[in-house]
Amino acid sequence: VLGIFVCLMNISHNVVLRGIAKFYIWLIRGTPMLVQAFYFYFAMPQLIQSITGSQFRITVFTASLVTLTLNAGAYISEIFRGSIESVNKGQMEAARSLGLNYAKSMQKIILPQAVKNILPALGNELIVLLKETSISGYIGLMDLTRGGDIIRSQTYSALFPLLVVAAIYLVIVCFLTYLVGRLERRLRTNERK
Repeated sequence: VLGIFVCLMNISHNVVLRGIAKFYIWLIRGTPMLVQAFYFYFAMPQLIQSITGSQFRITVFTASLVTLTLNAGAYISEIFRGSIESVNKGQMEAARSLGLNYAKSMQKIILPQAVKNILPALGNELIVLLKETSISGYIGLMDLTRGGDIIRSQTYSALFPLLVVAAIYLVIVCFLTYLVGRLERRLRTNERK
């Protein structure tokens, strides 16, 4: 949802909205996700506390969720922008000549075509996002990788816990890849009808 919203800001004719979207994308894509996680968990509460003067705490889960959401939103907005721009400009012109306004043209004509083009890239982003959740372990969130690290530290054996963690990620990624492939085939089948 954030990615679509930022994409629409980025392709809008409003210079201010476009500038905000471009700055957000530039900032998020230009900084490592680990630094963003550290910022939202460690620095943001200090900043808010210095501004308001009251104690402010953020949970590890909330900081992780905000980091992953903002990071994925920037990349997904660019995926959507590229997909929207790949739709033939004549489609928008045809929709407008039929009397549809810009919003209806986007909703009824452009976005449905863009979604068909976007599915492989969106599936890849979902898989990357799943694997990047391991970064949340650095700020204290219990995730699969951190669980493997805890087992490794207690058993002094790195091979088996890391193999199990890798196998679990691989199974999840294979399942998601299967679902995305099935959805792509379904959309292609519907397109032929």
